[in-house]
Amino acid sequence: MHDDLKKAVETLKAGGIILYPTDTIWGIGCDATNQEAVKRIYEIKKREDSKSMLILMENPALLERYVDDVPDVAWDLVEITTTPLTVIYPGAKNLAKNLIAEDGSIGIRFTKEQFTSQLLQRFRRPMVSTSANVSGEKSPAFFDDISEEIKNKMDYIVQYRQDDHTAAKPSSIIKLGPGGKIDIIRK
Repeated sequence: MHDDLKKAVETLKAGGIILYPTDTIWGIGCDATNQEAVKRIYEIKKREDSKSMLILMENPALLERYVDDVPDVAWDLVEITTTPLTVIYPGAKNLAKNLIAEDGSIGIRFTKEQFTSQLLQRFRRPMVSTSANVSGEKSPAFFDDISEEIKNKMDYIVQYRQDDHTAAKPSSIIKLGPGGKIDIIRK
């Protein structure tokens, strides 16, 4: 895993795109502050850039660096959740502009998965996390399900967990609004 982490961090710092295991399903990732790298992911996924992607972070203490005003309820959600949860926050900042939704929001998930946690600690920036498929196609449950089309467009493919067939599913998604209002987007 050490070599994978080193190569993945080098690739991200160079503005590259990686294919990696997350706490949910396999993801395509890049530096969430690099507009050109984010643009490449939209192109790889054949996805409209008006449809934002989420970012992974490892440390909730960094949240205020990327969100203007963190509602109090967000801290409670981060603390009590036991399954992967993506929270859409208003007022995104210090991220690639083409990553932020038209309404100024950004989806953020804090990962506790071993590989991504260590990767984010070493990279020291948030990372894009989007399913490893062309937009509109079924999200691959396992590494073996990822198309060659996607694999061939990566700058680095993580070796760790490629043979893992543990059932996984996408995260739940909620959106925080004014006054701590919570909208459930996906259970």
